[in-house]
Amino acid sequence: MSLPLESVPNLSEGRDASTLAALRETMSSPARLLDVHSDPDHHRSVYTLVGSADQLADTLTAGIGRAVELIDLNLHQGAHPRVGAADVVPLVPLRPEHEPTARETALRLADRLGELELPVFFYGRLTEDRREPAFFRRGGTEELQRRVDSGELEPDRGPKRLHPTAGAVLVGVRRPLIAFNVNLRAEGVEVAREIARLVRERDGGFPGVRALGLDLPSAGLVQVSMNVTDWEAAALHEIVERIDAEARARGAEVMGSELVGLMPAGAAVEAAGAVLKIDGFDSSRVLELRLLDD
Repeated sequence: MSLPLESVPNLSEGRDASTLAALRETMSSPARLLDVHSDPDHHRSVYTLVGSADQLADTLTAGIGRAVELIDLNLHQGAHPRVGAADVVPLVPLRPEHEPTARETALRLADRLGELELPVFFYGRLTEDRREPAFFRRGGTEELQRRVDSGELEPDRGPKRLHPTAGAVLVGVRRPLIAFNVNLRAEGVEVAREIARLVRERDGGFPGVRALGLDLPSAGLVQVSMNVTDWEAAALHEIVERIDAEARARGAEVMGSELVGLMPAGAAVEAAGAVLKIDGFDSSRVLELRLLDD
């Protein structure tokens, strides 16, 4: 079966209904919009698109251009770090052999965004050192501009001045990942931050897991917000079990989990096999997935 490319742009708007409706409309064609996940506390929406290289380049250029018109970062406050109205824009090959096409599409998109007067910084598999969005986000837009002015960083495309209302755009190529959050009832956000440190890879936790502890004031909860970049190395059910144990040890309670966007079928199959205790259960045992392979 021939698979399209995927893109999962994250736009810095999660509250205003008219803005969200306009962005959804622009992001719906010519690429196919599969999912939109909006969060008012994060003040962020995650769009899942699939299509050919040309379809994605056209849709993303139009959608990001609309975001520049509608989103003013000077008025933006949200739990999730960001440096742009269109904060991160990954191109995702659904099969490894499609990565060259994803890279070519990302570079073509970056050229077009530079023409919109947006500074573009590359991350992930577009960079030699595989730097990630957090590298650019620390300190926000003011710190990013200072780093550019000092010569520490230089945009890969576009001007050297951040857009006055839309900031910068981070364009990358990456493997499919799972954006996955676990919500807790706890006495303060520090509990979520402690647990995030325990489960993320850089502090000795699960391989391929990036995690932040965030406050969700509208829900009265706190959150362990995660990107699981290698679901085969870090199973979701094991991560949730660890978070639940650490929460209970701190007098907190897991109130539920949340999938942001879509996830690879293999990750769901692995979790189901573990919970059901079926030996040797994998995607080859799922009827619909076997039919897709034929």
